[in-house]
Amino acid sequence: MKRIAIFASGSGTNFQALAEACQSGEIDAEVVLMVSDRPSAKVNERAERLGIERWSHSIKEFADKAAWERQVMAVLEEKQVDLICLAGYMRILGDEIIDAYQGRMINIHPSLLPAFKGAHAIEDAFRYGVKVYGVTVHYVNKELDGGKIIAQRSFPYEGNDIEALEAMIHATEYPLYIDTVKRLCER
Repeated sequence: MKRIAIFASGSGTNFQALAEACQSGEIDAEVVLMVSDRPSAKVNERAERLGIERWSHSIKEFADKAAWERQVMAVLEEKQVDLICLAGYMRILGDEIIDAYQGRMINIHPSLLPAFKGAHAIEDAFRYGVKVYGVTVHYVNKELDGGKIIAQRSFPYEGNDIEALEAMIHATEYPLYIDTVKRLCER
């Protein structure tokens, strides 16, 4: 059974979807750790409620980002993590952790990559006026949102309500991420 760590910075809805899919047996894996750079983020409450160990520390608690990442890597090694899933993790990871988990770290992004990279993908696509939106799961590499694409799912939207669009994106993210992680764990 694969051992998964999920990194998150915000509310943790993708974290919860993956964790519950593992706990129910839909994904043949165990979420052994939730890592967050924001101790006050709602994802911490979700992890606690699901009984998943948390490692949640602000980077400001450490000498620098590299020191924070070295500590995270020590915990990942201790937990014998096979796969890292970024789920709303809003920091760019350093080379050392990316190198250590090359081919074993994935991210979910709220656009059809390679279009609309970065933290404001939904808003950028909305302002641009695209007519087809979507979600991408990709491997993490040293280029922001530039790793090899594993899976994508698209849907049309021509409305003018960004909140409705965001809800559609989230509704697309959960099953796509679960499906993708399930397939990766079955390999």
